[in-house]
Amino acid sequence: MPTTLTNTSVRQKTAQLLKGLCNGLYEREQSIKLALLSTVAGESIFLLGPPGVGKSLIARRLKYAFRDGTSFEYLMSKFSTPDEIFGPVSIKKLKEEDRYERQTKNYLPSANIVFLDEIWKAGPAIQNALLTILNEKIYRNGGEDYKVDIRGIITASNELPPGNSSLDPIWDRFLIRLEMGNIRQFKNFLNMITDTKDVYEDDVPEDVKLTVNELEAWSKEIDAIEVPAEVLNTIQVVKIKIEEHNARSAGADRLIDVHDRRWKKIVRLLRTSAFLNGRSKVDLMDCFLMVHCLWSQPGQTDKIREIVTESIRRHGYTMAVNLQMIKRETQDFEEDVDREIRVRHTVTEAQLQPIKDEYYELVKEDDKFDGVLLSVKQFNQLQLDTPQVTNFYDREFNLVNRLKAQKSSQQFTVEVFYNSERYAYPLRTRKAERTEVITKKPHHIVQQHWDERHQRLMAYITQQEEKIQSQAPDELNHLEDNLFVHKDHSEVVTRNLEEVREALEQLKLRLEKVQYAYTNI
Repeated sequence: MPTTLTNTSVRQKTAQLLKGLCNGLYEREQSIKLALLSTVAGESIFLLGPPGVGKSLIARRLKYAFRDGTSFEYLMSKFSTPDEIFGPVSIKKLKEEDRYERQTKNYLPSANIVFLDEIWKAGPAIQNALLTILNEKIYRNGGEDYKVDIRGIITASNELPPGNSSLDPIWDRFLIRLEMGNIRQFKNFLNMITDTKDVYEDDVPEDVKLTVNELEAWSKEIDAIEVPAEVLNTIQVVKIKIEEHNARSAGADRLIDVHDRRWKKIVRLLRTSAFLNGRSKVDLMDCFLMVHCLWSQPGQTDKIREIVTESIRRHGYTMAVNLQMIKRETQDFEEDVDREIRVRHTVTEAQLQPIKDEYYELVKEDDKFDGVLLSVKQFNQLQLDTPQVTNFYDREFNLVNRLKAQKSSQQFTVEVFYNSERYAYPLRTRKAERTEVITKKPHHIVQQHWDERHQRLMAYITQQEEKIQSQAPDELNHLEDNLFVHKDHSEVVTRNLEEVREALEQLKLRLEKVQYAYTNI
């Protein structure tokens, strides 16, 4: 079998591999997929769940992914010894060569797939050796270091490590953390309990299984997978949002603690997902895998899922096309044009001063009749040269007169007919300021500068639209086919893309309006 494959071949091989590994399992597909993904990426996975939910089954099935794969499985207890995990001390070498060396055949250092159940019960001696294996894939046997050929380490427990314990360094090495539970769908449950198929049967075709040479070749190709701007920006936003969450959280148990090393390993995992999916670059669908890598407590999962989903939906392509920068430049352009072509000055003018928002006051210097107030509503109904019966009130708002009145040709003045005489009374006003805008044509040099600015911004927006048009369709074609991320998440990615397209169209419209404003004065 060749050591390198085309992208299409890699995807087909991975899909066949997962099909064989998942055959006969119910609601354990995600566990198998993530276990295989972590193994190819060179990482380890921790399964959290009660006894009997298939944690050991995942490890036993995973070994079938590898040609001539061997596995080691052990249930830890507080009485477990290094001999039981790493092999007994060789009495022969101790007696004849005076060397303290273990016989590792059929034990953890010689296995390809390792499953350690109840991992947190391991003693300090086992923990220290495991840490070196997890870190560097190296086991120190006697006085020499040996490179182990462990391709996947799966650990499990029905509990998390105690807080602030010596197990924290090991806990930090498990990149993927997955919570497992009982089968949820009743149909799957019935099928599972009545299915007579041997779940430990090897259903993976021999020609699909992975070899050491393949994994080594794949590792180099995985390192060459591109991580585009939208993915890097999404990771950055997720990191910032986690830091903001930690700043608001009270209590160390609520902190989402993610160190730099874990972020680097996450990028390697995303690259592996892209490679096994047959792609040359990571996409936003791969970013959903971060949900399984960032939590320390199961209660944090919903918050992390919210942060990751929102970051992809709102900032994925938005930041890749630098949408915020374009918006700022467009706004600056609008404001510059507005300041130049619209001259604003303040005008002081008289305005009617209502009393209790219902009455206007007559400015009277006589006492021919008692009324000094009339309602705003009746004043608005008055007309020129057409007297109407109008109610007049005293200062206590009592109706005291019913007289004919009409509007005067003088502004804010009412004419009242009393005893066959006509009297003009101005209404009380107040001084108020009003801003007037006068448009002026810009200087031709300024207009030339604006035309160049408009052309530059429009060209940039068009370039971004073409970029999305040329690159996005390829990504959109396989959003629902990600081997490791459920297709339901594709809606989040497409929604973000559509929002970016709409935002670019709106910016083009705003720029056209700005140009029209200064060229049509």
